[in-house]
Amino acid sequence: MHRQGTNSSNGTEPEELTGEEIQEFGQAFKLFDKDGNGTMNIKELGAAMRTLGLNPTEEELQNMINEYDVDGNGKIDFMEFCKMMKEMNKETDQELIRLAFK
Repeated sequence: MHRQGTNSSNGTEPEELTGEEIQEFGQAFKLFDKDGNGTMNIKELGAAMRTLGLNPTEEELQNMINEYDVDGNGKIDFMEFCKMMKEMNKETDQELIRLAFK
């Protein structure tokens, strides 16, 4: 499930994000970045996922960080969060389509 080649040419913005998505993800990121340091640690990421109705284990959270932590600092920054949320939205949409046609 590792994604390569998802960085835009300048490496700062995820591809295919609309202004609305950036605004929406920005509001969510600020809400979950409890200490306001611009990154989400594993605890903050867990709280974010639970708010979305998910209940990931510590191992699953660590796997998420490992997958999306492009700069390797062990935390999720805003652009990494945007990439993660965009991918999660795609997976959710695909699952809904599958369920609709069962």
